[in-house]
Parts: sequence; structure tokens; C-alpha cells
Amino acid sequence: QVQLVESGGGSVQAGGSLRLSCAASGRILSIKDMGWYRQAPGKQRELVATVTSDDSTNYADSVKGRFTISRDNAKMTVYLQMNSLKPEDTAVYYCNADVSYRDSLWISRRGNYWGQGTQVTVSS
Repeated sequence: QVQLVESGGGSVQAGGSLRLSCAASGRILSIKDMGWYRQAPGKQRELVATVTSDDSTNYADSVKGRFTISRDNAKMTVYLQMNSLKPEDTAVYYCNADVSYRDSLWISRRGNYWGQGTQVTVSS
């Protein structure tokens, strides 16, 4: 009933920028927290940044000052602006959302959802 679709990944040289987008769709009533996580080869998935419904943000120390998370509630979309990219930012980036929605029986439910992931590759 809920889908998260990411876009905007790609390859860039160190120092470059990329902007990721993640749009939610479905019988959504509201979205609480939204966030971005990443997973590099051989490593665990880690938090990159989160934003609450009232626009409070939280960042991993490794991206503070370089990445900016934002959201457009009307479009049910979360963004991640990534500047001054480094090779160590190379990973698959996943969006995540805490969503209240109606199921097929029109019952209100709440769930945590992930996008399919988008690859970000930063070359030196």
C-alpha cells in the first residue's frame, strides 16, 4: 500500500554534488520521520540524515556541513542535497519513512518503509 521511490543517484568526482529524491505514494494519511541511510560494500547500513514532520533534522557526523536533508510534505518527498562529495561517500543510499496509511480494508495502520536504493559513486 506504500511505496518509496528514489532517484538522483549516479557517479561524480570528488568535490562534486548530487541531489537524491524519494517520493512516497499510496493511501497515505501522514508521514512522520523521513530519512536517508547508506550501505557501502562490506559494511552495515548506517544513518545519514533524518528529518521529522516539523522539520527537525539530524545528521551523521561524517556528513555534517556537507549534506542537507529536506522534505516537501505536499509532495510526500524527501531530498538529500550532497555537496563536497568524498570517495568514502560511495554507497547505496536508501530512503526510509514512518508512514500512517489505510490498508485495503480502509483500516488505518502505521508502518516503516524502505526505498529500493540508489547507487552513489564518488571517484577520486
